[in-house]
Amino acid sequence: MNDEVKSFVQQQQKIQSKYQLPYLREFISSLKNNNYSKETIENYSRDLEIFMAFLYYLDITFEQIDKLIIADYKGFLRDQNYLPILHEFQAGRELTESTVEKSKKEVSEIKKSMYKGQLSDASVNRMLSSLRSYLSFLVDIDKPVPIPPSAIKMIKSEKKEKQVAELDELVKLIESPFEFETEEIVKYRNRAILELIFSTGMRISEVINLDREHFKIKDNKIIDDKIYILGKGKKQRFVYLTPRAINFLNAYLKKRSDNFPAMFVPTRGTRKSTNNPYIVRLSQNYIQMKIAEYRRKLGIVVPTSAHSLRHGFATYIAEEGASPVAIQKLLGHSSLQTTSKYVHGSDKFAEKNHRQFHPLQKIDE
Repeated sequence: MNDEVKSFVQQQQKIQSKYQLPYLREFISSLKNNNYSKETIENYSRDLEIFMAFLYYLDITFEQIDKLIIADYKGFLRDQNYLPILHEFQAGRELTESTVEKSKKEVSEIKKSMYKGQLSDASVNRMLSSLRSYLSFLVDIDKPVPIPPSAIKMIKSEKKEKQVAELDELVKLIESPFEFETEEIVKYRNRAILELIFSTGMRISEVINLDREHFKIKDNKIIDDKIYILGKGKKQRFVYLTPRAINFLNAYLKKRSDNFPAMFVPTRGTRKSTNNPYIVRLSQNYIQMKIAEYRRKLGIVVPTSAHSLRHGFATYIAEEGASPVAIQKLLGHSSLQTTSKYVHGSDKFAEKNHRQFHPLQKIDE
């Protein structure tokens, strides 16, 4: 490594040290010890790294934080100025002679094409919540904090009623892998995934973590419509398959010739790069990307994701008369209040209740 490169690496490593949050490793370990999901822990880690990049941007240390700094941080997040700054801050990690020039070039290119959009209120509040949780952890372990956790105020956000695509549009989306995919096994796998989500209301994280052993299978066929799953917050519950979902899951199983334990596996990539069979499974990003692709090709206007299918499951069984308590249990919600938004967010449910209960429905003769 030549002197110029060595100097650059040393400079970047000093940057990492100066703006490092104290006891961050211990905070992340506490999340793991309290059974937070892998995705949640990754979100906390990323959010706090963005905050460290903000400290780097202002050239201040953690101990110099005050309420005005937090107010500036909100604006920093809203305008997404953190994207090039974060990349520059990260550039000091694991640098080698061959990657230094590449990192410099990438930072320069990102600065030229800085994203001009804005983060949503919910995303900003999530990042602020991560910082507040971190400060609360420091207080809990009797370590000094520059400001109390209560000083991190969430921004006021516009409450929007979540929309769900029409049932016929969701059905077209679920069936779309047969129309848009060319590889046979991918057609059946993606169709089975979408059928499963809409049949059970499962979260996407729950779907990708399914193994074949979660299903009652005989002669390579699913013979029971119940699945016992471990959901968010390590809560266990039953979910139920429709005959239609079982049909497509069985069709997918019939197409498979591998012995991987995961229910849904990629056709390339990790299956060839690891000796650990439990790692070979589809990612959340792949499923979300495919749903976005299908939605775009079908011309569905309402934003639709894997969570939208879960939302649609709850909305449409509510319209058919399912009770909020039953929906709560099926979705794995801790609070009935969380579930009620699905029932009361349904336009047809509102219309049905209006027609049924309005005191002046009858026309006086």
